[in-house]
Amino acid sequence: MTQKIHPTAYISEQAELADDVSIGAFAVIEAHTKIGSGCVIGPHAVVHSYTHLGVGNVLHAHAVLGGLPQDINFAPDTVTWLHVGERNVFREGFTAHRATKPEQSTRIGNQCYFMNNSHVAHDCDVGNKTIFANNVAIGGHVQIGDHVFMGGGSVVHQFCRVGSFAMVRGLAGLSMDAMPFMIIGGAPGRHYKLNTVGLRRNGITGERYAVLASAVRLLKSRQSLDALTETEELALLKQWLAVKSKRGVHGFVDSSAKREQE
Repeated sequence: MTQKIHPTAYISEQAELADDVSIGAFAVIEAHTKIGSGCVIGPHAVVHSYTHLGVGNVLHAHAVLGGLPQDINFAPDTVTWLHVGERNVFREGFTAHRATKPEQSTRIGNQCYFMNNSHVAHDCDVGNKTIFANNVAIGGHVQIGDHVFMGGGSVVHQFCRVGSFAMVRGLAGLSMDAMPFMIIGGAPGRHYKLNTVGLRRNGITGERYAVLASAVRLLKSRQSLDALTETEELALLKQWLAVKSKRGVHGFVDSSAKREQE
């Protein structure tokens, strides 16, 4: 295949483009960028310097990747990165900023879908197959796991974590961590129950689901999880709880999380 580049697009001579990329009208591709095979860059989209895109990414109109971090102490000539995986979709008005520390990266995984005007801040790490609905905004250094759904207008404070397979309700305000596999909503956030629909869609049913349900009940009563059958999901939950939290965990798991860390 051959490149399809609109004549009004600006492409730096120091940009590295695969042979089959498509670039729309008035798009901008700056220096020190890499655009992988099969990428589609829509009209007026911008890929700033030090941004690497894997294969098959789609940027809709006015998406902007790799902008300077919104940090008043950041020196614009510092070399930092935005690394994007494969087959992600960035809808109109999406923004993602590169990292703040020299040679460090903001990272976005594979097969994510970012809806209109959502935002990934500097130094964030977003996993695979995660969805941001319209107007989601996450602050700096936030970690989002795999298969997470972020509801429209939800916001996450810097340094928080949202565990894999979690669902964050629309307009939620998270100032602390959100556990894997759970539905969390409100402002401040509150864990409600297991993300039953999301788990079913990903094949986490039967005994695997029952173990997670038992784990939630034990965490509510501040009891150990050690007696439960060691499923893949339980191992992920224990691993997540064992990581020292910078912000604490919303709701009933606070004490349990601290005990797991000790």
